[in-house]
Amino acid sequence: MAEIITIDDPDDPRVRDYTGLTDVELRRRREPAEGLFIAEGEKVIRRAREAGYEMRSMLLSAKWIDVMRDVIDEMPAPVYAVTPDLAERVTGYHVHRGALASMRRKPLPTTGELLRGARRVVVMEAVNDHTNIGAIFRSAAALGMDAVLLSPDCADPLYRRSVKVSMGAVFSVPYARLETWPNGLDPVREAGFGLLALTPDDRARTLDEVAPHRMDRVALMLGAEGDGLSAKALAAADEWVRIPMSHGVDSLNVGAAAAVAFYAVASGRPGA
Repeated sequence: MAEIITIDDPDDPRVRDYTGLTDVELRRRREPAEGLFIAEGEKVIRRAREAGYEMRSMLLSAKWIDVMRDVIDEMPAPVYAVTPDLAERVTGYHVHRGALASMRRKPLPTTGELLRGARRVVVMEAVNDHTNIGAIFRSAAALGMDAVLLSPDCADPLYRRSVKVSMGAVFSVPYARLETWPNGLDPVREAGFGLLALTPDDRARTLDEVAPHRMDRVALMLGAEGDGLSAKALAAADEWVRIPMSHGVDSLNVGAAAAVAFYAVASGRPGA
């Protein structure tokens, strides 16, 4: 059973994992370096544990101690009880859900390990917005994509905002980070995947025309909001695909576009 420790000093070193959560640059550097990430809210914490992530500690306001009692009783990590005011002073924002957990990261698989057994893969290039990362992972999990590959400059899927927006779906879809770009795509093609670049370019064929759900193995490439896929990424693709637009709309938010494309890619699979 975890020990419940009341904290009354925001500078207490025992709650260091939770300090400055709104400082994006600090957390981007610190969390991967220290091998941790923050799960926020009861559902997300439970999903992280179910996915096998080890808990370092929890930071709870008083009313959440009873809600999380079963988790507390099962884990050896400390639980820090704080008032809502102190939680805000520690984290830098009002913790609406009243429950935070510091979790230990797992080693990421290699590209080869990730592709083994996968048939529908998402490839993201330079997607740096944590909200978009979370939304894309949530759609990938819901719509039957098997895995995600990230270019070296993509945002961290385990950053608090990404985890929160995905509602814990980042724990459900395995992912790996490519070491080089776009050369890192070579093993994907060698594994038998067709590389489809999603772009609003008029020269691209529509998803209906390409019928990716009939392809044996598909890697769908997505670019960042605004810029889209780079010229190098487009050149590395086997084919360009697009979502047909109406009413003069030229493109969708990358999160919305991803959901539409995932459905087209995976809709023909057995059980889909």
